[in-house]
Amino acid sequence: MKKVLNLAMVFALTAFFVACSNNDNEPTTGNLTINLDGLEELGTDFVYEGWLIVNGAPVSTGTFTSVTFPQTFSVGFNDLEAATKFVLSIEPKNDTDPAPSKTKILAGDFSGNTATVNSNIVGDFSNSWGKFILATPTDGMNNNERSGVWFLTPGTPPTAGLGLPELEDGWKYEGWAVINGKPVTTGKFTKLSATDEFGGFSGVNALPAPNGPDGFFPGEDFLTNAPDGQTFPTDLRGATIVISVEPSPDDSPAPFALKPLAKKVATDAVDHSPIDLGAGPKASITGSVKR
Repeated sequence: MKKVLNLAMVFALTAFFVACSNNDNEPTTGNLTINLDGLEELGTDFVYEGWLIVNGAPVSTGTFTSVTFPQTFSVGFNDLEAATKFVLSIEPKNDTDPAPSKTKILAGDFSGNTATVNSNIVGDFSNSWGKFILATPTDGMNNNERSGVWFLTPGTPPTAGLGLPELEDGWKYEGWAVINGKPVTTGKFTKLSATDEFGGFSGVNALPAPNGPDGFFPGEDFLTNAPDGQTFPTDLRGATIVISVEPSPDDSPAPFALKPLAKKVATDAVDHSPIDLGAGPKASITGSVKR
């Protein structure tokens, strides 16, 4: 009887150790490799953060600032296997909120072990269009008319000069004039037929009376308070006019990577006449994520 008990104990211990050995050999983490094209560095106070969507909930894959790819991250194996989607957001550097911010820049669903990601979560700019005029409505006279840019279609009354998709929370549009190689803001905006958020370079005269419930139109006169390296009034012929899509809160005073519309102003451009914006240097950011 004693021998039988000993044999039973041996078998039990053997099974226990085999089970422990199998559990110990199971992986607890796996690799997630991110390879993106067109992403640019953020300002010093912000970072990119990846997220797996697992059973409808976000799971962080870690933060990064370098935009040299590919990059590989160690992620919990079970989360990696169960993830259905990958999302990339922009976060404050010293973020205390464990959830993703509203500023999501890339997303894509997994098909097998790969997710093809793009920036359509910000907006689809493939059908975007724009017009602007050169004019200075805030100087109160017909001087320096080529020292201001306004995103409108002239008429009686004028109408919107931009055809752009409505942005989700976490993003805003911003106009720019690249003067002598340096970008100068015309202001941020979310509505296409409303006064933008900036008027720091304009003259003292009020803008024309509102033409609709939202006010005037985005744009700026470059007449006063010229930034370093610029002289106002200026002549925007030869400058490049750009519409960018900016994180909100903004990560940097420079234009962000997404620039769906742009146009170099002709040297013989006429003020108060509509000028068409063309496709910008970058309307989308793309890439892949592999597990």
